[in-house]
Amino acid sequence: MHWIALPWPWCDEASPPSAAVVQAAAAGWWALRFTPRVVLVDGEAVLLEVSTTERLWGGRDGLLAQVLQAWTEASNQFGVPAAIEGAAESAKAASVIHAPPPCASPVWGCGPTALVAQAWLRMALAGRTPARATLENLPLHTLTAVRPHVPSLERMGCRTWGALRALPRAGVARRLGAGVLRVLDQAYGDAPEVHAWLELPEQFAMTAELPALAESADALLWSASRCLSALQSWLQARQQGVLAMELSWRHDLRRIDGIAIAPTRALPVRTAQATHDMAHLRRLLSENLARTTLAAPVNQITLRLLESAPLPHRSASLLPPGDRTGGGAPSADASGEALHQLLERLSARLGADHVLAPVLQADHRPERMQQWHPAADVLGRARDLRTATPATTSGPNAPDATLWPTWLLRPPRRLAVQGNRPCHHGLLRLLAGPHRFEAGWWSAGGDGTDEAHPPGNPANAASLGMTGSSNTACTGLALRDYFVAHNDVAGLVWVFRERLVPPAGGPVAPQPQRWFLHGIFG
Repeated sequence: MHWIALPWPWCDEASPPSAAVVQAAAAGWWALRFTPRVVLVDGEAVLLEVSTTERLWGGRDGLLAQVLQAWTEASNQFGVPAAIEGAAESAKAASVIHAPPPCASPVWGCGPTALVAQAWLRMALAGRTPARATLENLPLHTLTAVRPHVPSLERMGCRTWGALRALPRAGVARRLGAGVLRVLDQAYGDAPEVHAWLELPEQFAMTAELPALAESADALLWSASRCLSALQSWLQARQQGVLAMELSWRHDLRRIDGIAIAPTRALPVRTAQATHDMAHLRRLLSENLARTTLAAPVNQITLRLLESAPLPHRSASLLPPGDRTGGGAPSADASGEALHQLLERLSARLGADHVLAPVLQADHRPERMQQWHPAADVLGRARDLRTATPATTSGPNAPDATLWPTWLLRPPRRLAVQGNRPCHHGLLRLLAGPHRFEAGWWSAGGDGTDEAHPPGNPANAASLGMTGSSNTACTGLALRDYFVAHNDVAGLVWVFRERLVPPAGGPVAPQPQRWFLHGIFG
């Protein structure tokens, strides 16, 4: 077995008890990403047993480097010193036998048993290293169970583990108790150790008392940062990402100027994709809090995870991270904020109705192939949305898909006709077409889907050859022949000609053709 011992992040004695709970939880949760065997002991150390997982992290050296880096990040988030001056060299000396030299300055201890690793950590924290870094030379005070007996043992000239082990076992058990011998045997690996392994709660909900009343959104965000750090540790250990979380707070006052105030208030925050990026979650929370007015000073906050999802694991790329597309442009990963994170942040800042995203529809009519909805709703449904897609003839695989214009006019503009030819800044020359559309027959009357003929227009039915029928019986019907046209002034444009449908029981009455400009290339 191989154990790694690291200092347990502590909190100031004046901090509320809940702050200590928050720090204690995060102190152990961050380590669960490396191994399921994590122990918090004596209120001073986090112990990790890594013999079964070190090969998954590139060996013992690579795992130790990553554990130290993760501990440093967690310590910085919780305001704990990342290194202790004067103790790093002691840690290096103490690990000559049991661990490789570190790649960072945090203090740690390693050993074949938990008690040995904890003893080396205590020596490193004290800045003391035996002249010969062996188990036999470790002082007795590094064993918690022996500390009450250290003064009497020192008067007998017994100051180290080796000296205590050399004493007659029967006499030691009679004078100091069998527990001392049992702990000594566990330290040397001659007896099994029993640990209460750290386990994550099934649901994340963390409450923290504020050190001072928060009267602004910025103060709330600062207080929620530690809860977010604990949430990140929980998510990493569970390999989950946030989809929805809730920050609630408790007001310190119940009435202001005779007006009753709700005792609590909650602010939900949702994401489009599962993420454990705390920087992005903090930005989302900041944008939502910026639009929130506190009714009264706040003395307590609660961060609760409402919904989570497993994070997708992607294979590492063989290409450099700055040029994965082969075109020299940096990828989204290298450039910083992802598109969905930007849309979420803008939706929180400007309002959901001011940031829109297109949704494809199963419709051949160009003006009806997509609809615009709030981006937050669209991204939220993206992982399981089953929207209909355009038919093959109007999809990207259609034979004439490359002839579709970049811009559509809304609504289409009616064109003048000269000799059965459309005019737009002069006569247009038809280059490609016709591309025939017959769609919209399923639409209910008066829905306004045919933009060339708004519902209620008497010309609607007449232009479609529906003499004697109701004006709104089939206003969504679109019977069109599309052409790519050109002249020197207008350039390339997309126009269509209406087709006439004979009424039931009779031929089409002679009527002039109607042409419309619907798109512009470029």
